[in-house]
Amino acid sequence: MVSSEARNKLIHQATCFCLLAILLHPTTSTNLFRVGLKKRQLELEDIRASRVISKLKYSHSQHPSDYQSLATLGGGFSDQDHQVILKNYLNAQYYGVIGIGTPPQEFKVLFDTGSSNLWVPSSKCYLSLTCYLHPKYKSTKSKTYTKNGKPGTIKYGSGSMSGFFSEDNVKVGDLVVKNQEFIEATRERSLTYLLAKFDGLLGLGFQEISVGNAVPVWYNMMGQGLVREKVFSFWLNRDTEAEIGGEIVFGGVDPAHFKGNHTYVPVTRKGFWQFNMGDIFVSNNSTGFCEQGCAAIMYSGTSLIAGPTTVIAQINHAIGAKGVVSAECNEIISQYGEMIWDLLVSKVSRRQVCKELGLCVFRQDTGIKTVVEKERSSALCKVCEMVVVWIHTKLKMNETKEKVFEYVYQLCESHLSPAGEAVFDCNNIENMPNVTFTIGGNPFSLTPQQYILKTRVGHTEMCISGFAGYDLPSPTGPLWIIGDVFMGAYHTVFDSGNLQIGIAVAT
Repeated sequence: MVSSEARNKLIHQATCFCLLAILLHPTTSTNLFRVGLKKRQLELEDIRASRVISKLKYSHSQHPSDYQSLATLGGGFSDQDHQVILKNYLNAQYYGVIGIGTPPQEFKVLFDTGSSNLWVPSSKCYLSLTCYLHPKYKSTKSKTYTKNGKPGTIKYGSGSMSGFFSEDNVKVGDLVVKNQEFIEATRERSLTYLLAKFDGLLGLGFQEISVGNAVPVWYNMMGQGLVREKVFSFWLNRDTEAEIGGEIVFGGVDPAHFKGNHTYVPVTRKGFWQFNMGDIFVSNNSTGFCEQGCAAIMYSGTSLIAGPTTVIAQINHAIGAKGVVSAECNEIISQYGEMIWDLLVSKVSRRQVCKELGLCVFRQDTGIKTVVEKERSSALCKVCEMVVVWIHTKLKMNETKEKVFEYVYQLCESHLSPAGEAVFDCNNIENMPNVTFTIGGNPFSLTPQQYILKTRVGHTEMCISGFAGYDLPSPTGPLWIIGDVFMGAYHTVFDSGNLQIGIAVAT
């Protein structure tokens, strides 16, 4: 059982992610498909709205059972590659237009590497208010429609979408995918759709997480011989003043948008585009969390970088985040801090410390234990494990005990509540440290200019951290979600043929 308060906290935390969508407005040339998108000043409420929207997608494969449902590229860029020009919308979303049917009926969709289905609102959607705010697919208007009728439901943490499968031609850029299976949404049970700029979603993930085992659009692009190479690539332009906001290339890469060689890492689990990541550094200091490796997914569907709260707290503290005091955090330090220190100095494994203290030992109850007591025990265990990591990291740097505890208390004070924004003084950006991710044995650094999102509240400029805490439970988690903050700095290749992800400096 989970209390409504705890559930609300989880929902608030998960909504720290924004979606990626690519706006495709049809202006074709012989082999390229270019579009112009509109852009306006980013407002704080836009970010908050986008965070709510992102909850729809991120929760899609949150449950383990959902997850179960859940090299060198030759030739470079050529006329056989299919380029879609993007523009930046609100510095937080990239959305685009596809066509379904003959003649094409246009829909704004999110191109998302974190899911695998295509769905749009149906003309048979009568009972959902959101369907009246978006265009609806009308099968009677298409000459290439084929009836399917199989039911399909996608559950999200803040709602759900249900409908039925149909088949029709789908136009993406200058490519036409024939007989594509997709869901006509007849019920959209979530108020968050009311905030969405998109009509539907086009997943670029693996078939393993496709609802109904439907063949994804990208699979059919490859299977129907529409692309030269079994790769697609993203370039996201973070220059807010630029006319062109980025591009996605189906079938290859565009060498104009990266320099040097790509670092390739293998896909470790098909479903999401999942890979193994090494240690994370703030300035030149290890956070210690991923020394033995961490699972991560390259996720075009979020504008932020999300990871376990333990290390996100360290990062946000180092870059000057302001938050609220965690009562549990201070309790752990005051009551157990000395014992944690002694156990770590005695070389007890940091994974065993909280168990030795009796804070992370969960036995079957012999008596009645309230839900509140169970939740409190779980919270103390989680916070204890965080404090252990923080102390262990400083111990390895030979810091004095006094300095270590001063540092840990500071982390407690900057530990953000799930509902709060990590806000910074925009005048201090130049003094903030770089944050570096180790991928494929190579360092990939983000500067403050790259990981900070600028926004306005009235006439006041504000800066918001691009790092958000999200604790995905085992066995799927812990998991890092690497979104647009990273993909804007690094050109990214998704190689289905060799099951690998390529990363290079974006230009």
